[in-house]
Amino acid sequence: MNLSAEGSSKTALTIGLSTAGGLSFIIFFSLCFLLYRHWKKKQFARSNLYNRNNSFMMSNFDYEQGSSLTSPIFSYGELYEATNGFDTSEELGDGGFGTVYKGKLKDGRAVAVKRLYENNYRRLEQFMNEVKIVSLLRHQNLVTLYGCTSRHSRELLLVYEFIPNGTVADHLHGSRASESLLPWKARLNIAIETADALNYLHSIEPQIIHRDVKTTNILLDSSFHVKLADFGLSRLFPLDATHVSTTPQGTAGYVDPEYYQCYQLTDKSDVYSFGVVLMELISSMPAVDISRDRNEVNLANFAVRKIQKQELDEFVDPRLGYNSDYRIKGMISEVAGLGLRCLHSEGEVRPGMKEVLEILRVIEKSGWMGEGAVKGDVELKEEARLLKCVSPYSPDTVTERWESTSSSMTSFTS
Repeated sequence: MNLSAEGSSKTALTIGLSTAGGLSFIIFFSLCFLLYRHWKKKQFARSNLYNRNNSFMMSNFDYEQGSSLTSPIFSYGELYEATNGFDTSEELGDGGFGTVYKGKLKDGRAVAVKRLYENNYRRLEQFMNEVKIVSLLRHQNLVTLYGCTSRHSRELLLVYEFIPNGTVADHLHGSRASESLLPWKARLNIAIETADALNYLHSIEPQIIHRDVKTTNILLDSSFHVKLADFGLSRLFPLDATHVSTTPQGTAGYVDPEYYQCYQLTDKSDVYSFGVVLMELISSMPAVDISRDRNEVNLANFAVRKIQKQELDEFVDPRLGYNSDYRIKGMISEVAGLGLRCLHSEGEVRPGMKEVLEILRVIEKSGWMGEGAVKGDVELKEEARLLKCVSPYSPDTVTERWESTSSSMTSFTS
């Protein structure tokens, strides 16, 4: 009897364990199936969103903007072949939303092909924004957009003219800095042509704010003429707006302190960034360098401090002839004074790009005629006195772009 009961107990236990195991397997399988369906739905939704936006953007671009471009639509295969299959040896750098490759089209044109990192909404938005803005632009100091892939392409690609001589950053403190010194005459011309490009962007309607002015986005052709590039973060300004409220984006060391603190983007934000570029041209130092002394990491703050102490000679690249050529000394002094105005912490106090351009042209013209030396020193001391208690602020510790969950806090879209 006891044996029988024990046997029944074991049988019941076995059946119970088998049932529990079966139920556990069914539950586990069901959960896996539900998770898989949820993942597929999300992928499908993302794919639809991508395709809808891509189709909308490309259809607008194909028919509205296409006629104004040299060759607006390229096939993926054509660009794949042009870049040797996006060979890593052809990489030119990071273009903001993706990698840039050097390529050669069948018609012999050298091109720079920007390849989207990934097909998500934020990257697509930057792509749409860049196509929309650059296709409107015509200026000798702005890089030319040849076209892009169509909405039917497997990847979104932008095709730009290839600029062969690297960036200003390369020549000042980068890979080409050791090849030869960029002389002051060339640097002043770079400042003038960059200001000319920015003045054009700020003067057209609707106004365009570049929002990422820096020496790595200032390309140089074989004659060292400027081609301003990378409009992935740029913004079209509403005609009746004084500013656009948007989460700060840009590059550490160049970001307007007022924009960073108040989330208000204006054309004076580009002016601040340009002020940093002027200080790079004067000093040959990068905008942010953590290897420098703690108080010198941020170039803008470092420059203002040196100029306020009337120690410009310790800030200027000594190879430029500041202490040996009175004409160069006068021009550098005046450009430094202009840079101080651009770097003012309050946007309203900064000059507009039109005024900046006019001043730079006067400095160039009068400087080579020998009229700028004394005037430059006097004006620089006056600027230092006015800004004695004012320091610019642009984050030293940020090494990445600010990421925004939305491109704008207003109804304005790029």
